[in-house]
Amino acid sequence: MMTKIFKYLFSSRFMLILMILFPFSMGLGTFLESWYSTEAARIWVYNAWWFEILMVLLIVCFIGNIQKYNLLSKGKRAVLLMHLSWVLILLGAFVTRYLGDEGVMPIRENTMSNTYLSEKTYLKVLIDGVKDGEEQRKTLKSKLLMSEHTNNNFKISDYFNKEIFSIEYKDFRENVAEGLVLDPEGERYIKLIEAADGNRREHYIKEGEVSSINNILFTLDYQVKGAINISSDKGEYFINSPFEGEFMVMSTQAKGELITNSIQPLELRSLYQIPGFQFVFPEPPLRGVFDIVDVQERDGIQEDVLIVNVNYKGETKEVSLMGGKGFVNNPKKITINDLDFYLSYGSDEVEIPFSIRLNDFIAEKYPGTENSYSSFMSKVTVESENTFDYDIYMNNILNHKGYRFFQASFDPDEKGTILSVNKDFWGTFITYSGYLLLFFSMTGIFFIGKTRFKFLSRQLNKKTLSILFFTTLTFANAQIDNSFIKTEFIDSIILSDSYSEEHAKKFGEIIIQDSGGRMKPANTFSSELLRKVSRSDNYKGLNSDQVLLSMMDNPSLWFNAPLVYLKSGQKGDTIRKVIGVSNDIKKAPLVAFFDELGNYKLAENLEKAYLSVIPTQIEKDFIQVDRRVNLLYSALEGKIMRIFPVPNDENNKWVSFPEIDEFNFEGADSLYVKNVLPLYFQTLELSRDSNDYAQSEELLESINGFQRRFGGDVIPASNKLKAEIIYNKVDIFNKLYTYYLLSGLGLLIVLIFQIFYDNRFSSFLAKCLKYIIYILFFFNTIGLISRWYISGHAPWSDAYESMIYVAWSAVIFGIIFGRKSNFTLASATFVSSIILSIAHMNWLDPSIANLQPVLDSYWLMIHVAVIVGSYGPFTIGMILGIVALFLTILSNKKNRKIMSKKLEELTIVNELSLTIGLIMLTIGNFLGGMWANESWGRYWGWDPKETWALISIIIYAAVLHLRIVPKLGSKWLFNLMSILAFSSIMMTYFGVNFYLTGLHSYASGEKVITPTFVYYSLIFVTILGLISYFVNKKNKVL
Repeated sequence: MMTKIFKYLFSSRFMLILMILFPFSMGLGTFLESWYSTEAARIWVYNAWWFEILMVLLIVCFIGNIQKYNLLSKGKRAVLLMHLSWVLILLGAFVTRYLGDEGVMPIRENTMSNTYLSEKTYLKVLIDGVKDGEEQRKTLKSKLLMSEHTNNNFKISDYFNKEIFSIEYKDFRENVAEGLVLDPEGERYIKLIEAADGNRREHYIKEGEVSSINNILFTLDYQVKGAINISSDKGEYFINSPFEGEFMVMSTQAKGELITNSIQPLELRSLYQIPGFQFVFPEPPLRGVFDIVDVQERDGIQEDVLIVNVNYKGETKEVSLMGGKGFVNNPKKITINDLDFYLSYGSDEVEIPFSIRLNDFIAEKYPGTENSYSSFMSKVTVESENTFDYDIYMNNILNHKGYRFFQASFDPDEKGTILSVNKDFWGTFITYSGYLLLFFSMTGIFFIGKTRFKFLSRQLNKKTLSILFFTTLTFANAQIDNSFIKTEFIDSIILSDSYSEEHAKKFGEIIIQDSGGRMKPANTFSSELLRKVSRSDNYKGLNSDQVLLSMMDNPSLWFNAPLVYLKSGQKGDTIRKVIGVSNDIKKAPLVAFFDELGNYKLAENLEKAYLSVIPTQIEKDFIQVDRRVNLLYSALEGKIMRIFPVPNDENNKWVSFPEIDEFNFEGADSLYVKNVLPLYFQTLELSRDSNDYAQSEELLESINGFQRRFGGDVIPASNKLKAEIIYNKVDIFNKLYTYYLLSGLGLLIVLIFQIFYDNRFSSFLAKCLKYIIYILFFFNTIGLISRWYISGHAPWSDAYESMIYVAWSAVIFGIIFGRKSNFTLASATFVSSIILSIAHMNWLDPSIANLQPVLDSYWLMIHVAVIVGSYGPFTIGMILGIVALFLTILSNKKNRKIMSKKLEELTIVNELSLTIGLIMLTIGNFLGGMWANESWGRYWGWDPKETWALISIIIYAAVLHLRIVPKLGSKWLFNLMSILAFSSIMMTYFGVNFYLTGLHSYASGEKVITPTFVYYSLIFVTILGLISYFVNKKNKVL
């Protein structure tokens, strides 16, 4: 009996079942987290007993297959190490879960801490009573993982002096606070709001009692010496403070003094300031009772509440315990009979064997921004046997006595830090050992022993021919018939008043600071403006620099120019009806979006669109048009052209001409910034008439000198600015997808032709097309390197960049496999063109942006480069699977022999491609775990992105193992599954970024709601699979 059980546990069938159940469970967990909460997903899936059983069974299966497939033999060492690495990774996960600990340590500047707040939450109970005439205390602590969406029932029973007592769950609510509920019969309270650490907090001062808030005493109608006393008399309210200070009435900005020990009228909704403390009384005293109320995040600090029943000697009392993760509240006392119960719920305050003092917290921002942080750092002193100073910042951790400290967050007032604390030496050690074995084993697959990869490489022939369906994307631009003002008239004025291309080029070299703090040439903004607003690179022959210069010179004229692109093919042309233009209009002027009174015509529709949980296509179209309108309006308003650095500004802020009066320009500098632009445009008109721009260029040089004088610290190098302008003008990636499409499609057609007529001309043509692809790939690589150089970070840090990197990856693997199969190169080039065309659709922003602090890591370059690069071979595998099934459909009894041979070669290339993709994805995913461990203190946290990457790994591993599963080893099924498995990659990339929530928000773009192509793709694959199945059943070519 046991033999049969072990035989089944080690069978390939059972392995396949596990490789289906495990990713399905994880995928379900990611959606549960999005629909409900992270805690709910952990309770239902990740921390559930049945999920742990799945992991144990996987370990058993890995170990059993070592013996079953004789992996201890010399030629299979690489495969052995791979199986052992997964065993270690899973064991490390168990060690981390049950022995590791993590939490957060908040520290204010110039204070010290030797405790951290645990990530896990506990119910702590102290029971005081008398036993044998002596006072005794019993302590209970129970770990709880709770969510208001799950069944949290629990009951804790124990004995005190041989008498049983119990604590039983009643209810649990999230995102609540203790608040005042109005009740005419209740006590009087006055509300005080403060933000001592930058976090908004509400306090209630009860009439007749003393309240201590940040070690300052407050009273209401109860005179206490040394306290700030609030009193009332005949409906008027007064304040008497032992501290001197001042106040400011928020509505009028009027200021007054708070005089020591003097009764003064209380100013409601005014900011009172005393040494070291600020507070506001927003409303007069009210009667009410305290209760638990739901709060929004913007209303202040949110806690959870656990409600339990305490039972003892037949008596039951209910108690509500405020707390949760990150909270250590004072215990609540209840007395039942002869026992006192002290209960609290929240994090555990864990003591560490040394102290950390925060000397200074430094938050650096991108130039000119208020909340866009480039980095933040905690300068600390570790007080231990050997005291030392240390700087903790993102990706630079403090490791001391088995505890690791990471820069996690900080207080809003930037005077306190929040460090993430991790204690998990053995879990990390075992897991990292597994990662190391995994890396060596997957590398060894290429070189060591008798591996499947080496066997397939030897089997592969040099020629593979096939056929592929394709679609062609076309874009049409048409002239606009404007019903408001004749387009011809507007255009004639714009063209006649335009400035020379040579001078506009020099204007485009002027530095501006964008809203995110990035310093860039004006040419970058002008290029983005035209491409985003009008979907074009020019306007009536004027390049982007000429257009921007004309807009700054005469913005009112451009209100009437047809610039705003309107999507064609809308059902009922709703947008055109709303703004009142004819259905054949392709581009509308800005003035068309406003009525005679200046009201925005899209306002009502936009309100509905932005409030919609799942916007319809027309609502998304309204949002897109609104963004174009706003971008154009901001350009015409002039505030986006921030060309003047504010002298001596600590954050290197730059401002536009309309904003000059709001900032600190003095003396000659004030005169200069107020007059240089008007003078420049006056001179520019004379220069245009005389065709001599020398004086205008001198003024541009003068502006450039002013910028370097006061903003030189943040101005990029001149070579980098020149490179960015060239990059903007070439627009390589926007052009490449057309060239890739034509060359890849041309090569496919030639290869198809060679099936029937193989001659010298077709071979010569195929070779020419291959070299064209090589040249295009060279320019593709130059484009990536240029973007890297300009941005200062690796070009795979957002959705657009990762897409163009995947396209590059697909081509390079196509070139590598193209040595074995010309068709692979053609397919890779074709699919790369599709990826690049998707990258330039509306919902991805190609703008170069500043890097988020967490992404500024050498781990990012390795992790993302490898993991996103793996999408290339997976994409090739998907397209080869489609081609294989198409060729299967085209097969018949006459060509069965040749088709069978070609399909064999094609399937080998497919398996090689998937193997390389799987190796890269696996290594990349676990390198990401190492990056996460270096960045925020955990190598695995069930974040949806990492979870779906693991799901993809297991799915592709299952596909590659189908050949050893009885009755599932057919090549037809393998090719079909290589297509279907690609859906997990689509979910990992698009689905997680646009549907789920998690730490990878930096990779997201506009949310895409179930694109229609998903449905079409499912229908297509279903039809393709069914037809090819029956044809293959008849002809047996796969």
